[in-house]
Amino acid sequence: MGGLKAVAVITGGDNSIKGSLQFLQDHNGVTHVRGKIVGLKPGLHGFHIHALGDTTNGCNSTGPHFNPLNKDHGGPLDAIRHAGDLGNIVAGQDGVAEVSIEDYHVSSGFNLQCKASDQAPLYL
Repeated sequence: MGGLKAVAVITGGDNSIKGSLQFLQDHNGVTHVRGKIVGLKPGLHGFHIHALGDTTNGCNSTGPHFNPLNKDHGGPLDAIRHAGDLGNIVAGQDGVAEVSIEDYHVSSGFNLQCKASDQAPLYL
């Protein structure tokens, strides 16, 4: 696939939620998000990227949704939405969500600014 890559490591702090996600930005501007999150309650979970990677105070310090173009909030198929609005993921009865998302908006707001060989952390 080539392109740029970032990895998000997910830790749940005081709970058992954990996982990892790979963000691969291809040469056509599509960001592919792949990975697994475990320890979730079964069902739908909102999935979005926050503006900051600061997790010192849990979700309170991660800032708003990633929205560098100052767009209105929207769903993953909406033409106008935050770049970080990625819709929902579904956890099965075992609490596992397999994530597989392709998105144009993430990279429309910014490009992952690192060399292709970098493995820069990206926090959600």
